[in-house]
Amino acid sequence: MAEAAHEPSVLSEVMIFLAAAVIAVPLFRRLKLGSILGYLAAGVAIGPYGLRFFSDPQSIMHVAELGVVLFLFLIGLELDLSRLWAMRRDIFGLGAAQLLLTGLLMTLYPLFVAGRPWQGSLVAGLGLALSSTALVMQLLEERGHLQAPYGQKSFAILLFQDLAVVPLLALVAFLSPVKAAHPVPVWMAALKMVGGVATVVLVGRFLLNPFFRILARTGAREIMTAAALLVVIASAGLMSYAGLSPALGAFLAGIMLAESSYRHELEADIEPFRGLLLGLFFVSVGMSVDLGVIPRFWPILLGALVTLTVIKVGVVYALVRLGKGSHATALQSAVVLSQGGEFGFVLFQTAVLADVMVEEQATLLVVLVTLSMAVTPLLVSLAPRLIREETRTREETFAGASKGAVLLIGFGRFGQIVSQMLLPEGVEVTAIDNDIEMIEAAERFGFKVYFGDGGRLDVLRAAGAEHARLICVCVEKQETATRIVEVAREAFPLARLYVRAFDRGHALELVEKGVDYQLRETYESAIVFGKAALEALELEPERIRTLEEALRQRDHERFVLQQQGGLDAGRDRLHTRPAPRPEPLVNPGRKGVALNPDAVAEAEAAERAQDLSA
Repeated sequence: MAEAAHEPSVLSEVMIFLAAAVIAVPLFRRLKLGSILGYLAAGVAIGPYGLRFFSDPQSIMHVAELGVVLFLFLIGLELDLSRLWAMRRDIFGLGAAQLLLTGLLMTLYPLFVAGRPWQGSLVAGLGLALSSTALVMQLLEERGHLQAPYGQKSFAILLFQDLAVVPLLALVAFLSPVKAAHPVPVWMAALKMVGGVATVVLVGRFLLNPFFRILARTGAREIMTAAALLVVIASAGLMSYAGLSPALGAFLAGIMLAESSYRHELEADIEPFRGLLLGLFFVSVGMSVDLGVIPRFWPILLGALVTLTVIKVGVVYALVRLGKGSHATALQSAVVLSQGGEFGFVLFQTAVLADVMVEEQATLLVVLVTLSMAVTPLLVSLAPRLIREETRTREETFAGASKGAVLLIGFGRFGQIVSQMLLPEGVEVTAIDNDIEMIEAAERFGFKVYFGDGGRLDVLRAAGAEHARLICVCVEKQETATRIVEVAREAFPLARLYVRAFDRGHALELVEKGVDYQLRETYESAIVFGKAALEALELEPERIRTLEEALRQRDHERFVLQQQGGLDAGRDRLHTRPAPRPEPLVNPGRKGVALNPDAVAEAEAAERAQDLSA
C-alpha cells in the first residue's frame, strides 16, 4: 500500500517538471530570450524559493548532470584526435591564461570589497573563472556556430576548464584547515588518474567498434541505444572513480568513437536523452536560486555581477586578440563565456565542507553564478550589434565549407562510383549506409562509411544534413529512396536532392516529390553499351553521336509527356520494329482459296498502310 501511495507523487513530480518546461520554454523562445532562460525561470517558479513544489534541488541536479555528461560525449563524437591536436595551443595556452588571469582578478572583489578571508576569496575567484559548458555549448548549438571560429575558441577554453577540475579540488584540500585522517598519497592519486584515462582510451580504441558491430548485426535498435548509454555512463563513472571529471570521461569516450562507423547512429540515439536531461539540469539550477538572498545582498550581488561580466569579457577578448583573432571572434567568444559555471556549485560546496568558505558566502556565489547564466543569452543576442555587418556575415559561416559538403546515402556500387567523382576534387563527403558487411569491405579499401539508417531524420541530422549543400540518395531499393526523399525534402528544404531512380515510373514519382535531379540507374550505362555495339558494327563516330543525341532528345520528350499523361503517354517517341508475318517453313502444294475475298483484300490494304506509317 505504501508503494501504491508513493507512485502518484513521483508521477506528479514528473508532470510538474514537464509542465513547467512546456509552458516556460516556448514562451521565452517566442520573446526571443532563448530556451535556457525559459528552463531557469521554470526552475525558479517550481523550486523551494518559488511555488515550493520541490524542496531539494541538489538531489535533482545529481541526476540532471547526466545531461552535461551526454553533451560532452556528443561533442567528443564531433572531434577526432587530429583536430584535438590541432587545437592544443588554444586549449593549453588560451585556456590556461584565461583561467589564471580571470581567477586572480576575481579574487580581488571578495577580498577587498566583501572583506572575505584570502583562502575563500581565492577559491571564489577561481571558481567564478570557470564558465558553463552546458550553457555555452547549448547556445552555440542553437545558433549553429559550433564550427565557427569563435565557437572553436570557446570550446577550447571550456575543455581546459574541465581539465582543471582536479587541480582546483586539490587546491581546496590544500587550503583546508581540516586535514584528512588518512590522506591519499599524491603518487597513488596520480596513478589512479592515469589508469582511468588509459582504460577509457584503450577500451575505446580496440573494443568499442567490435562491440557495436556485434550489436548492429542483431538489428535491434533499442539495444544500440542501451549500449550507447552504457558506454557514456561507464566512462563517466570510471573517470569519477579515478578522481577526474565525469564529463571528461564521456568526452574521451566520444573522441575514441569519432572515427567509428557507428558515430552518427550513436549520436542520433543519444540526442533525445541529452536534450531532455540538459533541460532538467537548467531547471535544477533555477531551483537552487535563493530569492530571499537577492533583496538582502543586492548591492554586493549587483556589483559582483557587473565585475564578473566585465572581467571575463575583457580578459577573453584581450587574449583572443593577442592570439591574432579578429574583433568579431574575440567579442563573440568573450560574451558567450561571460558567465560562471556549473562546476562552481561543486567547488563552493566542497570549500564549505573543508572550512575554507562559510555557508553564506557559498550561497551568494551560487546565486551570482545563476544570475550570470541568466544574463548571458541577453548579452549574446546584443553582441552582433557591436560587429560590422560584413564581418559578422563572414565569421558566422562554417570554417570547413569552402567547397561545400555532400551527404552520400548508400555506398553500394552506385554510390562508390559517385564518390570517385567527388573525392579527387577535395569535396567533403559524409557517406552513410546500414549494410555492415559493405561498411567493413569499404574500410578494407580505405573508405570511411558510417553506419546509419538514412530514412531516420535524427540520423540525417547527426550526419550533417542540415549543413549539406547536396544530398545524394544512392540506395538500391525504390521504396527506401522514396522514403529518404520525403524526409529530407521536408526537413532540409535548402539542400539539393540528387537521387538514384529505379526505373522510369520511379523517376516520375521522384520528380513529383521535388527532387532536383534524378537518374535511372541503368540509363547511362545502357547508352554507353549501345554506342559500343554500334562501334562494333563499324558505324562512323559522327553517325553514332547523332543517334545518341536523337535518343536522348526522344527520351526527354517522352518523359515530359509522361509527367502530364502517365506512363502510357509518349509511345510515339519509341523506335519499334513491326512484328514479322508468320510464314510457313514449307510452301503448300496447292494454293488456298479464300472463302471471303473482300475481307482478305481489306486486311492486305490495312497492313500496307501500317508499314508506310512506321
